[in-house]
Amino acid sequence: MPMKLSDLNLAGKDEFVKALGNIFEYSPWIAEQAAAARPFVSLKTLFDAMQAVVDRAPADIRLALIKAHPDLANKTQRASGLTAESNAEQNSVGLDRLSDAEFEAFERVNNAYRAKFGFPYIVCARRQTRDSILRDFEHRLPHDTKTETQVSIAEIYRIAALRLDQLVTADDKLAVHGRLSTHVLDTHSGKPAAGISVVLTELSDLGEARVVARAITNSDGRTDQPLIGGRPVPIGRYELMFRVGDYFAGRNVPMSDPPFLDQIPLRFSVSDPEGHLHVPLLVTPWSYATYRGS
Repeated sequence: MPMKLSDLNLAGKDEFVKALGNIFEYSPWIAEQAAAARPFVSLKTLFDAMQAVVDRAPADIRLALIKAHPDLANKTQRASGLTAESNAEQNSVGLDRLSDAEFEAFERVNNAYRAKFGFPYIVCARRQTRDSILRDFEHRLPHDTKTETQVSIAEIYRIAALRLDQLVTADDKLAVHGRLSTHVLDTHSGKPAAGISVVLTELSDLGEARVVARAITNSDGRTDQPLIGGRPVPIGRYELMFRVGDYFAGRNVPMSDPPFLDQIPLRFSVSDPEGHLHVPLLVTPWSYATYRGS
């Protein structure tokens, strides 16, 4: 349950540490040391204080922090129990329901990574898709240990920022959320297109595609809520499917039979999880266009 920053400022040290002890995985010492910097005037200053604790920690302590994290998609570790936070983060990207090919790929890169560096591969899963994690593995394997240690700590900070954002409310927000939105313009009539079914699907190379959101456009040709909002937009490949045939048929617009354009798929990629990506559709019964909006 979210708690107020003002209440954390007034809490006893033990209560403060209990509340924030797993913002950094199995590392309550970070919250314990950060407590001395209270009161915090903003969520950002609280997070900065926790980062500063890690930044000034000796190298062996920072390595222990990295080793406190679980492997991704490790069946043995999942069976023995992950922290609630890690479990939710891994499930959010679908690591609890991998295809056989995906599981084999994760097992291969996990083993190769541990064999080279001696600690688990860490990535902020809520910013990723299954495909992007596998690509990131391959990108990071050539690193030397010093570089990969730094990358791992940076990913731990991203994980911690998202955990803190979920747990503590304050007047300010951490810059951890992105947004994916769309709208449809009926360029045949020159009006926003209301009532069009929109389906957002996350694509995958080795596993099944996942439906992320379903919506119907409103009177402005937009969806009432962002297709993805209030969280990072995971790095990966997506498809937006628009059912335009039903829309034009319902307005008695002259069309071929069957319709020349019935369902329109737009495929695109996300590379900035904290950005705003707008993917609109401009459509007539005979043509369509899109662009990268924001």
